[in-house]
Amino acid sequence: MTLTARKFDYPYIVSNPSIAGGRPVIKGTRITVNCIAGYYQLGLSIDEILDNLRHLTPSQVHSALAYYFDHQDEINSDMEEDANIDDLVKSQKLA
Repeated sequence: MTLTARKFDYPYIVSNPSIAGGRPVIKGTRITVNCIAGYYQLGLSIDEILDNLRHLTPSQVHSALAYYFDHQDEINSDMEEDANIDDLVKSQKLA
């Protein structure tokens, strides 16, 4: 039996250099996969995420989470970098 690499499709996820710095977003929105992953990491359920982002559908949130789980290292690294930048900006405002 041979194993072949499969390319996964995320029908609701797109990337565009002119939107959110090229980060993956939910198609037709400016909601990043990072945003959905952040809510998930805070412990919110899909229903709670949908309560906070009422314009999204369950399929969009599931697609964003699928993308996150398949690219977890990349997304977590990006989120950590954003947190470091936020800390730097805050420290500059205090100086």
